[in-house]
Amino acid sequence: MSRDNNKKNKPQRISKISNAGSSAKPRATKSARPRAEKQEEKKEPKEPKAPREPRLMSQSEAKSYEKTFDKPASRKMGKRIGKSFDSSSKFEKDPSKSGVKKAYKKPFVPVDDAERTRSYVQKRRLEKLSKEVPKETIRLNKYIANSGICSRREADELITQGLVQVNGQVVTEMGYQVQKVDKVIFDGQGITPEKPVYVLLNKPKGYISTTKDDKARKTVMDLVANASPYRLFPVGRLDRSTTGVILLTNDGHMTKKLTHPSFEMKKIYHVSLDRKLDRADLNAIAEGVRLEEGIAVVDSISYIEGKPKNEVGIEIHIGWNRVVRRIFQKLGYEVELLDRVMFAGLTKKNIKRGHWRILNDLEVNNLKML
Repeated sequence: MSRDNNKKNKPQRISKISNAGSSAKPRATKSARPRAEKQEEKKEPKEPKAPREPRLMSQSEAKSYEKTFDKPASRKMGKRIGKSFDSSSKFEKDPSKSGVKKAYKKPFVPVDDAERTRSYVQKRRLEKLSKEVPKETIRLNKYIANSGICSRREADELITQGLVQVNGQVVTEMGYQVQKVDKVIFDGQGITPEKPVYVLLNKPKGYISTTKDDKARKTVMDLVANASPYRLFPVGRLDRSTTGVILLTNDGHMTKKLTHPSFEMKKIYHVSLDRKLDRADLNAIAEGVRLEEGIAVVDSISYIEGKPKNEVGIEIHIGWNRVVRRIFQKLGYEVELLDRVMFAGLTKKNIKRGHWRILNDLEVNNLKML
């Protein structure tokens, strides 16, 4: 009886059942207690370790430590030597990310076909002139022909007749070579081998009509600096405050012809006065106003249609200094604006203020026939 009671009162030890199912055999429980004791010991908090004191690296250690960060990047499949991942070369395709400024693009300005054609024609004429710059030496007949006097065949006849002098001596030899420094005289006047160039300028206000100025003021030569490979000279003069057409050329014969009073070249001006011009004063100017040089003869004068009475148009042929301004000042008027709209049949049509153009062959022939 005692044994059976002891068995009933004594608790049975049951091992843990594995996940394989109820059919699995229970494991032995001999090591259950020591394993539980070990888990309790692990759960106990460990004492914190004492902090490590910092240690300064030596100079050699610091260098070796820095070299580890300077090594190039490598891949798993074979090392590839090159720039590191942090290089800015990956942004080369996108300038906005790399901070590269975009190139400035000039805004598109529409140009009409007529303006584009005029610019092309002027460019071709300038290229043609630059190719015709004389060489170091040139045949005498070509020298005379380039000056615009006659053709080469006619120049040969002039040379055989003894009408041409080089450095003060008459030359009759055919094929004679002339240098740039030589002085050639034909019919008592010096000539140059440059091909005549005629440039028409729409002069703006503030420029003087001379080749040089001692006071370093702006001249018309500054506006036509790229118009010709030869040196140009203004034909006549316009005041500093006067605007309008002015001709520049290297043709001395044409300059003398257009400026000499005997040829009476016509000039038309647009005049703006400080007040209305009376009809009596208009008639007085048409009859002629006496100035220091004599009576200033005016070819015609009239009011401009559609404009106020203080704007008039005047046509003259005399070339006295400041003659138009002095005519109106004689009658008590002040000229506020003076613009020359025509000179020797040439107008400023299709030429903007401060711009120029080279005359075509038809215009040059018209000048020679005046």
